[in-house]
Amino acid sequence: MLPRVELPPAPWVLVLVALAFLLPGLAGHDPWKTYDAVAIEIVSQMQRSGDWLIPRIAGEPWMDDPPLYHWVALVLVKLLDWALPLHSAARLATALFMLGALWWAYDAARQMAPEEQRRVAGASAALVLLGSLGLVVHVHEAVPDLATLAAICAAFAFAARIADRPVGAGAGLGGALGCSFLATGPVAPAALVLALSACAIACTDWRNRSARLGLAIACVVGVLVAASWPIALVWRAPDRAAEWWSLALQARGAFPDNLRYYLVVASWFAWPGWPLAFWAVWAGRRDALVSRRVLPLLALITLLAGISLAGPAQDVNAIVLLPSLALLAAQGVPRLRRGAANALDWFGVMTFTLFAGLVWLGYVAMMTGVPPKIARNFAKTAPGFLPQFEWWPLLLALGLALGWLWLALFTAPSAMRAVMRWAAGIGLLWGTFALLLMPWADYQKSYRSVALQIQGRIPAGTRCVARSGVGSAQRAVLSYHAGIRTQPFDRNQPARCPLLIVQGSARHERDAPGGAWIKLADAGRPGDKGERLRLYQLRP
Repeated sequence: MLPRVELPPAPWVLVLVALAFLLPGLAGHDPWKTYDAVAIEIVSQMQRSGDWLIPRIAGEPWMDDPPLYHWVALVLVKLLDWALPLHSAARLATALFMLGALWWAYDAARQMAPEEQRRVAGASAALVLLGSLGLVVHVHEAVPDLATLAAICAAFAFAARIADRPVGAGAGLGGALGCSFLATGPVAPAALVLALSACAIACTDWRNRSARLGLAIACVVGVLVAASWPIALVWRAPDRAAEWWSLALQARGAFPDNLRYYLVVASWFAWPGWPLAFWAVWAGRRDALVSRRVLPLLALITLLAGISLAGPAQDVNAIVLLPSLALLAAQGVPRLRRGAANALDWFGVMTFTLFAGLVWLGYVAMMTGVPPKIARNFAKTAPGFLPQFEWWPLLLALGLALGWLWLALFTAPSAMRAVMRWAAGIGLLWGTFALLLMPWADYQKSYRSVALQIQGRIPAGTRCVARSGVGSAQRAVLSYHAGIRTQPFDRNQPARCPLLIVQGSARHERDAPGGAWIKLADAGRPGDKGERLRLYQLRP
């Protein structure tokens, strides 16, 4: 008889569940579209140029994001260049920030909870954060917002100690606020400062000299840390500093539209954190004005308002909402009624068992051709892909399945069993997919073959390559995989750059430059019916 999993789980069980979710697929694929491709190309450009101050894509400045995530990723690249390709080593920064976020969420929930509930609260906060549906793909990509996630969790952990240890906790809180600024800009730290200030006014346990001293220290340290990169940028390249500040303060999208978008996105992105958080607020309404409940609730409101004001409407921006929801949810788990806990538990176990089983079915079909209909569907979505059998991913996936069965069958009854098995189910589903189907998925999502096809058709001695309609992610992968750097297309003087890359539809060529150009290459990812990259040459 296997031993039962007692709850709250031992720390080694939490670590094991986190690693089972984070590690599979993190280093096993090429840069994918948008955030992943852009961040990895910035790290690659920093390594090639030696310039850590100005982020660049294909040699051109990219001032949308501050460089904290890229600095950490670059350090890991330099440490591990002997063992891993650049994109795999850079993505380990994601694992570090996510592990930091989990630890600080665990610590913050423990500090905020009453003495008798600390172990349950700490484990619940970490598991709810780990089990957030919106993180499933993003924590396996190079996403700077994960550095902000870790910084916000750290800010909560230090804020929970600010009334008892004002100097140390205040300095740590300020460092966390400054790091969130250096990760994604002013929205998150500004929202947190508003929440902290309001909490100091509303909560009796923060109306003392120690808390005021700690917050003052946090403001000073936060400003010093946050100002470090902008000051260096102003000294080195004032025009780039002005460009970055203009982008940082520019609202993208109308507030009502962005707010509506984030409320809809949060309904799945922050599951199961948001219903548990709302239950905690309702269940604790009689003692509402305590900092452990007021601070995450105010932070949730100000962060939601901040990302709605700033925009743009992208799901990755909702990552900043997850720490507040996890801390509130941790206070609701011990009060969860048996029927609701059992419903969430049953739903999670059934759902993840079913979908993991479907992943296994797809893997068997892809490898053996049985069932034939499923095998044909896999071949149709990735034309030309030839699956290769390997023992170690199969054995690791079997290990995940056995671990899931252990948790599903031998977890002791508890109010937190639902969040425990939900987080483990997320790890099971992603880990099984990454171990068994990642080569198939990467074959469709990677731009490596596209970049190399275009590179092979560029005539030797070409002075420059222009671009028209090419997105930032496509510019990044063309540079990363093939060293292709482009410049904006000048329609008034096309002869200045006789080669042109056009991004357009796979169904038509309405974006073609005209009859004066000869098409040299037409490349797209396998099975991608929505996007082609075409290379044209101006007729002599």
